[in-house]
This record gives sequence, structure tokens and C-alpha cells, in this order.
Amino acid sequence: MTPSLSELLEQSFQIAWEYLERTGELGDAAVASRFLSDKIEDMIRRGQRSRLALANRAIGAYQRSQTGVTVSKLDARSSA
Repeated sequence: MTPSLSELLEQSFQIAWEYLERTGELGDAAVASRFLSDKIEDMIRRGQRSRLALANRAIGAYQRSQTGVTVSKLDARSSA
């Protein structure tokens, strides 16, 4: 049985959330929640239907976004 799109979003989000939580990479819960749900929803709109692919790509995008934030903060400190 194929899950509905809302179930697909929920399941993919849960996989990504639990991974980031276990690895200590979750950060601000509100920011992470919005980011992951927006990314996964966008990929579903583009036709992606694999829970694991959705979760993995959302995790990677979130990690990259957090690395950019960290680097920006470090750059600001070093230039002060």
C-alpha cells in the first residue's frame, strides 16, 4: 500500500528529525522543523516518493545550512 503524500511527508520528516536528534545536530527545534518540512514538501512536489531519499536529502541540506551559519558566525568574530 502506497502512503498518502501527507504520510510520506510525516514519515520522512520523522526519519530526518530522529537522525539529527541522535547525532546532536538538531539545533533550534523550530528552525529545524520548518527547514525539514519545507525541504521535504518541496521534493514531494517535484515527484520524489522515497522516504529514505527524502529524509537523506533533507538531512544533507540541513547540515549544509547549519555549516554555513557556523562559518558565517566565525567569520564575523574573526573580523571584529
